[in-house]
Amino acid sequence: MKHFLRMFIQVCLYFYCKFLWRCLKFVVRKLTGRCELQRICYNTKPGAARTMKIEASLKGSKSKRLQTSVSVHPDAIEKTIDDIMELKKINPDINPQLGVSLQACLLQIVGYRNLVVEVEKLRREPYDSENPQHEEMLLKLWKCLKPNSPLKARISKQWCEIGFQGDDPKTDFRGMGLLGLYNLVYFAEWDTEVAQQVLSDSLQPKYSQFSKAEWEKKKFDKAIGYSFAIVGINITDLAYNLLVSGALKTHFYNVAPEAPTLTHFQQTFCYLMHEFHKFWVEEDPLDIMEFNRVREKFHKRILKQLQNPEMALCPHFAASESLINM
Repeated sequence: MKHFLRMFIQVCLYFYCKFLWRCLKFVVRKLTGRCELQRICYNTKPGAARTMKIEASLKGSKSKRLQTSVSVHPDAIEKTIDDIMELKKINPDINPQLGVSLQACLLQIVGYRNLVVEVEKLRREPYDSENPQHEEMLLKLWKCLKPNSPLKARISKQWCEIGFQGDDPKTDFRGMGLLGLYNLVYFAEWDTEVAQQVLSDSLQPKYSQFSKAEWEKKKFDKAIGYSFAIVGINITDLAYNLLVSGALKTHFYNVAPEAPTLTHFQQTFCYLMHEFHKFWVEEDPLDIMEFNRVREKFHKRILKQLQNPEMALCPHFAASESLINM
């Protein structure tokens, strides 16, 4: 009975607040002569703060036309803007900048939704060793990371040198599908120097191989090693979850002037890989069994950063410069 009463009170409060909010919006519009979309665009600077408010306003509208505007096809955005202006009785000749601002916001909102679909498609596509393109990408990964060490055979223990678990990497891509491979290849190909350095650092000898006295004597200044490729796939999972949950909207809406793309997502992966490596070294875990603890702590740190509407994860990678400067 208490549970039912609590639920009833919560439902009543929800509808009361919703009604009160609509009344408040009506009063403010009458006082200012501007609808909520106008107030957001005129009072909030471009970026995540503005786009996220516009998105919330459209989704929370009582108009179905406004609610569905966040999921239109990119080619239909201009017409959607005209529909919004007409519905809100806004004269585009008197408010020309509003249409431009709304279009920029919708490009980001629709682009983010489409990016989620594209990333999900890659995640669901399994690695196929019979597919020449898949095999070519895998071999490219080796060549980028180990340019001076030819791969002796496709099935080889050499794969362990770049952090795969066995002699055939295809089994390690099961969790993230082709998305894991795409990200690793992008990191190795476009941020080669950083990727090779992270790989080199990940191969540090493990603490358990030395006595405490030997460890102190050697004065290692880096944390124990980890499997580079496996961690890359794991960080792909972290980036994927940040994307699907909407946490990356803050970053993408501040970085991508229009629709965020797969390249933006891969650039973010590069940043997360580099930052996780530094975080791993700072945490200085005793053994690899602490990986989940360190990963979860790192995840919370990134989430906290992304709660700031001004936040843009700005990696200093060669592959990222053109995107950040757009």
